[in-house]
Amino acid sequence: MNLRKLGLFFSRLFVILIFQFSFSKYQMREPPCHLKRDFSSTYTKEGDIVIGAFLSLYENAELQIDKKSFKYPPLWKAVESYYMLKHYQHFLTVQFAVDEINKDPHLLPNISLGYQLLNNFHESRLAVENSLMWLSGKGPTIPNYSCDKKHKSMIVIGGMSSTLSMAMATLLGLYKVPQISYGSFDLLLSDEVLYPYVYQLGSRESTLHLAAVQLMLHFGWTWMGLVISDDLTGEQFSKHLKEEMAWNGICLAFIEQVSDKLKYEGDPIKFLSRILGSSSNVIFIYGNTDSLKFFSELLFAFPFYGKMLVISASWDYSADSTGEMMSNFHGILIFSQFKREIPGFTDFLKSVHPQANPEDIFLKSYWQIVFHCLLSEIKNLNITFRQCNENLYFEDVPTIYFDKTIMELSSNIYNAVYLLSHSLHQMLQTEIKDLSELLAYPFLSWKLHHFLKCVNPVTGFKPEFCGDGPSMTPEKYDILNFRSLPDSIRTQVKVGEVIPHEKVLSINEEDIDWPEDFPQIPSSICSVACGPGFRKQFREGQPICCFDCTLCPDGKISNKTDAEQCTQCPEDHYTSKEKDRCLPKTITYLAYEETLGMILASAALCFSVLTTFVLGVFIMHRDTPIVKANNRSLSYILLISLTLCFLSSLLFIGRPTPVTCILRQTTFAIVFTVAIASILAKTITVVLAFRATKPGSQLRRWLRPAVSHSLIFICTLIQMCLCSIWLGTYPPFLEMDTQSEVSFIVIQCNEGSLVTFYCVLGYMGFLALVSFTLAFLARNLPDTFNEAKYLTFSMLVFCSVWISFLPTYQSTKGKTMVAMEIFSIVVSSAGILICIFAPKCYVILLRPDRNTLEILRNKANH
Repeated sequence: MNLRKLGLFFSRLFVILIFQFSFSKYQMREPPCHLKRDFSSTYTKEGDIVIGAFLSLYENAELQIDKKSFKYPPLWKAVESYYMLKHYQHFLTVQFAVDEINKDPHLLPNISLGYQLLNNFHESRLAVENSLMWLSGKGPTIPNYSCDKKHKSMIVIGGMSSTLSMAMATLLGLYKVPQISYGSFDLLLSDEVLYPYVYQLGSRESTLHLAAVQLMLHFGWTWMGLVISDDLTGEQFSKHLKEEMAWNGICLAFIEQVSDKLKYEGDPIKFLSRILGSSSNVIFIYGNTDSLKFFSELLFAFPFYGKMLVISASWDYSADSTGEMMSNFHGILIFSQFKREIPGFTDFLKSVHPQANPEDIFLKSYWQIVFHCLLSEIKNLNITFRQCNENLYFEDVPTIYFDKTIMELSSNIYNAVYLLSHSLHQMLQTEIKDLSELLAYPFLSWKLHHFLKCVNPVTGFKPEFCGDGPSMTPEKYDILNFRSLPDSIRTQVKVGEVIPHEKVLSINEEDIDWPEDFPQIPSSICSVACGPGFRKQFREGQPICCFDCTLCPDGKISNKTDAEQCTQCPEDHYTSKEKDRCLPKTITYLAYEETLGMILASAALCFSVLTTFVLGVFIMHRDTPIVKANNRSLSYILLISLTLCFLSSLLFIGRPTPVTCILRQTTFAIVFTVAIASILAKTITVVLAFRATKPGSQLRRWLRPAVSHSLIFICTLIQMCLCSIWLGTYPPFLEMDTQSEVSFIVIQCNEGSLVTFYCVLGYMGFLALVSFTLAFLARNLPDTFNEAKYLTFSMLVFCSVWISFLPTYQSTKGKTMVAMEIFSIVVSSAGILICIFAPKCYVILLRPDRNTLEILRNKANH
């Protein structure tokens, strides 16, 4: 606010200096007290009430002021005639609107409107001087004095840019003259303290950032460049746009500000290199024609190849252009808020001709420039100019000089004329009944302010608009596509529209002509989208739109594009190979139908049949010396227990149930304990038999079968107690293993208490170790059939298998763990069967000649 007040102070100081300059002229010249002024730069149409229109047609090129500039007289460049010729449409819009209102019998009846058109050459100094002229009336320009006895001018339309509006408001505001600014909306002018009598009809574009983001989301543009004007409006738009973009996951690749400082003190080459070197292919440009003038010059000199431009209609990029330069803008998209048709304007243009309006100096000047001819013959010159053809009309004006369609500023001017007319109409109906009463007081125009705030420029008086002023926010934007076609044809085609607050965007992509660098819809992203199965891994220190794609880990998926996190699959599902979906797991177990289950079951059955066969052989040859010599009762018990060991492995195959989970380990533990206890009894019997060879030895009583049977019973009873404790505390139970195999749910038995389980296995290992030790010590005893050696080998095989089983059992899961235990049961049992009974069966079945008492005695003597 302090900066604004300071700016207002210097502006008013500038006005005072002009006053002093005028007074100095008044003192030096005859007649005194006025500044003689040439009114040839104005065109007036008389009426009961005259509207002052401060417009811009040509442009003076201003010099940059520095310290050296004050040492020399000011130097003004010649007017650039081709500049701003398109803005002659503004002059015609005022004339058309005034003529239309004068023909309306309901609006301002019995009152004629006139207009005074003033060209300020788009320069603040001339805008202030024109304001002085307008206040003083025709004739001498005297500050604070009007020479017109009847001052018909009460209201002003002017200010194509905020700079011009501020310059005019500094002077006109002293007299509370209402000023309608038809340029782009500017936040500085909306300050009711500094500019209380300025009304802006330019669209606020308060929802433009929402519309822009909707367009970005539609085309997938997540990596945008932004060029804004270096003013308060540009800063506010940038703030709102960045917030909305961040909310929708869109990032800014760069933000560049355009200002006069860049033109005179900055480095345009670096400015361009930052834009052209950016990886963003789409650039949004925000600002008005005046603030982006230097940027327009850069675009004409250095076309932005490989960049797609999206702009707001507040920037008239064609204002300073020639036909060749307009091809640089082919394919751009434009957000526009106003209706582009004014009924009857095209027909009005047909009636506009210098012959029909000979006093219109602006039309005459414009006509001669655009057609490169003269309307009147110039004599006494060595150079001959072409005379203008009388059959030329506005439809013959080249498109580079005139737009056949109504542009936004012209639409604002049209609405401004109607706003003033409706306000005058309401004021004359309510407060002032007679026009003469209104014109009796030259500056009674301050009474219009209340009505300007309470009038809709289109529909007239509506109380609900009071206090809001005439400028209202439109609800939707049209999306236009600019096309530069051969034969200098330039057109803007509506390709869609967007309603920002409702987040509704409709666009016909087939109707869009993209820039030549883009054969299809442009892409503007920092990183390629992560497909299903991947997640975004953001790069440190970079915007969220810049990321790497990482494959989801096992057990997690992403089924959408650009997923930030991978989703965990349910336990009964597993991830597909592409990690993009969860698949239901198949329930599995070690079944008889499987190859592995079939092999193990067949092996267990074969060995059980083989063991039964051996038992049968021993029973059939129970009276032979070799069977008797090896304690046949223990052999029977061992063979029966081995048969049960082979058969117990079948409890591990097939679909587990709670019953089989309890039986499988306990049955295996008990029958194996019986087998090992039998081997231990046989080993002890061999050792004692050798020690009890002397007559009358006390050890002979330990060789009785009852002792061996008691040993087996005690060892088995201890194992049964351990199993009872196991089942009574934490028994095995059925569980679903979802982790062991990726695509399967393994139905298996949990051992429950691992401590008790390993105690059971340890007890069997202890018995085996004792049997192995005793057999190893007795391996060289002169036993008839050397059974101690066979027992040693059998225990060696048994211990080796189960020692290897323990680490393997810990490292495997699921069906493999079950298969390993079955394999260990079968192999260890088979090892005992083969090592102990194979030699005996060989003698019994194949060498019966050696199964005699004489042979046994001869071997014993040796």
